[in-house]
Amino acid sequence: MSTVYEFTASTLEGREKLLSDFSGQVLLLVNTASKCGFTPQYEGLEALYRKYHARGFAVLGFPCNQFGGQEPGDATEIAQFCSLTYDVTFPMFGKIDVNGTGAHPLYRFLKGEAKGALGTEAIKWNFTKFLVDRKGSVAVSRPRWRRTRSKRKSRNCFRAGACQSWRRVTVRLPDAWPCFFVR
Repeated sequence: MSTVYEFTASTLEGREKLLSDFSGQVLLLVNTASKCGFTPQYEGLEALYRKYHARGFAVLGFPCNQFGGQEPGDATEIAQFCSLTYDVTFPMFGKIDVNGTGAHPLYRFLKGEAKGALGTEAIKWNFTKFLVDRKGSVAVSRPRWRRTRSKRKSRNCFRAGACQSWRRVTVRLPDAWPCFFVR
């Protein structure tokens, strides 16, 4: 397989969804968890989705319970949590594994296309992100997070357009990522 559009995944409602339904869009694929220190990133992810969705951008959430058991709920509980706590409207998929022999084929593909530090393929924790271009190719892997040290530094980063600042964490996006929205 050569693009993410060749995969399918089950939605939280249990329906198989062709990722080709997102063809031509920029995608941010994220493994999520509702009981993680990074869970407040849902707020920022939803803000990105609402801001850029009309321009051909989508966030796709993939709940995963492999890191500290931080996504213990079933599909109904995950959907309720996302809706009631963060008003999530971006597409959420059924719980998957992202590492190991049971890793979802999509995540095996993503990790093979964009290896981590020192060529590793294992995802280290929740809210790892993969940015996919309009052609379905992995453009950027795992924009690194860091704790926000000061409001000033966070504001400067936000003004520069190089990152999105969220309540507890700043996720650095590549400087050129907005170019994916230009047609």
